[in-house]
Amino acid sequence: MMTRFQKLGNPSILKWVSSYFVENQQKMGSCHIPQSQSPRLYITERSVLSQRCYGEDGVRIPRATLKEAQTALLEYLHSTRSIQFVDAENMSKNSPHFLRKLLKKVEIVKDVRRSMSRFLRYHPINEFEPFFESLGLKPCEYTPLLPRDLMFLSDDCLLLENYRVLCEFGVERNKIGQIYKKAVQVFQHDFGVLLLKLQAYQKLGLSQSFMAKIIVYSPHVLIGDIDIKFIKVLEILNGLGFDYAWIKEHLSEKEFYNWSMIFRVFKFFREMGCSSELGGLISQHPWLLFEGSGGRVLSLIAFLLKFGLPMDGISSMFLQFPEIQVSHFVSNIIRCFLFFQEIEMEVDEIGKIVCSYPILLGSCTLKKTSSLLHDLNVGKKRLCKYIQENPQELSKWGMGTRVRPLPDSGEGVESQKLKTKFFLDLGYGENPNMLKKAFKVFRGRGGELQERFDTIVNAGLDQEDVSKMVRVSPQILNQSKALIQSKIEILVNELGFPLSSLILFPSYLSYTTQRVRLRLAMYNWLKDQGKAEPDLALSTIISWSDKIFLSQCVNNHPSGPQVWEDLKAEFTRDK
Repeated sequence: MMTRFQKLGNPSILKWVSSYFVENQQKMGSCHIPQSQSPRLYITERSVLSQRCYGEDGVRIPRATLKEAQTALLEYLHSTRSIQFVDAENMSKNSPHFLRKLLKKVEIVKDVRRSMSRFLRYHPINEFEPFFESLGLKPCEYTPLLPRDLMFLSDDCLLLENYRVLCEFGVERNKIGQIYKKAVQVFQHDFGVLLLKLQAYQKLGLSQSFMAKIIVYSPHVLIGDIDIKFIKVLEILNGLGFDYAWIKEHLSEKEFYNWSMIFRVFKFFREMGCSSELGGLISQHPWLLFEGSGGRVLSLIAFLLKFGLPMDGISSMFLQFPEIQVSHFVSNIIRCFLFFQEIEMEVDEIGKIVCSYPILLGSCTLKKTSSLLHDLNVGKKRLCKYIQENPQELSKWGMGTRVRPLPDSGEGVESQKLKTKFFLDLGYGENPNMLKKAFKVFRGRGGELQERFDTIVNAGLDQEDVSKMVRVSPQILNQSKALIQSKIEILVNELGFPLSSLILFPSYLSYTTQRVRLRLAMYNWLKDQGKAEPDLALSTIISWSDKIFLSQCVNNHPSGPQVWEDLKAEFTRDK
């Protein structure tokens, strides 16, 4: 099971996790309609500036004034512009933002209605604005949808025709705007085409009231031929005992449904061997299908497959799925994964926990790593080991819970003994004050400090010399064994200095390799140019501050500052 996960490697999983979070900032299953699909739409410079919805400036217009303005607009739309009365009435009564904007332009002289009528007689309006607003869209939603060169609704006869077909079919007028926003192609059907499409679904046994709801949730079923995946999903749900009333009940206007994706979820469940339990699973957790059109379920399955969890293991997890939204479950499990990364847990150990305890990881929302390390009063190494031995403890470390420090493992006492022995061997003596000071200076367990000390000795130095080095520069042991080895190899093999240089300048081991390489490269260049003292001590070259190094060395040559910047860029890039 773990072989496949190990082949993926750490970067692959991290990349997937990052992309998951980016992708899920957008609503799952949302559909963007490219501009090329609708040549009559455009976005003007004014549209960009109009993203803020009108009517939010806090100015309240008296109800009587607004009512008179509505009447004037109704008369204009119906009597002057010959728009059907029911449509004109809907536009005048359900476009408050447009009316407020219009009233600001009208000079009211005694009578609001008469003043408005006079204004409209000489200032034709863009009828698409109140029309779209009356369909349930805010100005900041419909502004980008305004036709480029049209002002009058009568100039877009297909829009009006298809709008009226939807109204007569039973679609609520204030929901039609969302259909237009998601699938403008529905309103570009030729005369009679949209009605035929609706009738085709009715012939398949779908009621008018059911389809009126479905159209709002997924208007793309009215584009192209009959949506076969939509029909197949309905057949599967009916076969599992779910009627159309149940389906309508569990659909949300906040979602946009992709029936092909929902069908894929069914296909996955069957491949996992869940067919017999599928009805009970969907009944208990309908959001597995309908939340994000099942896209979050597919993301979760992909995540677990990347860790090597077999299909039967994933099936078992879903059959035990907790009462929690899928998006929340996926967010939790990824949060746990990132936590394991931050405490530097080995990749294969992470895989074991993810594959063995997916329900546990998906059910708890862990606190931040820094908070847990503080509250548990523990280091990363011990925490990794503790989690591997007690994974169920993760459930006690969630947001809003009080986390108590881990019990003493006994390792601390042993480490203290080793540290004390190490300090005594270094010659600190048994003076309590000296030992106390040493405990503050040296970081790491007793055994680790001894290993780091031995690393320097094993490089070829005398133990007594190393003891003196540590007493002079104790901080050199506050880094890993591997880093100490690397710095010694660079000093001897790359920079060409004798190992004995460390005895005179033990603090070399405290500086970063980037600083050492940069300083030596600059010094060697200046020496080649005859602008640096030929026998400058290593300690001087490395330990000088940047300001002093620049004034004493770099600025000795006219091209020095430029070479310095070039070298800095090079070593930063190679870091």
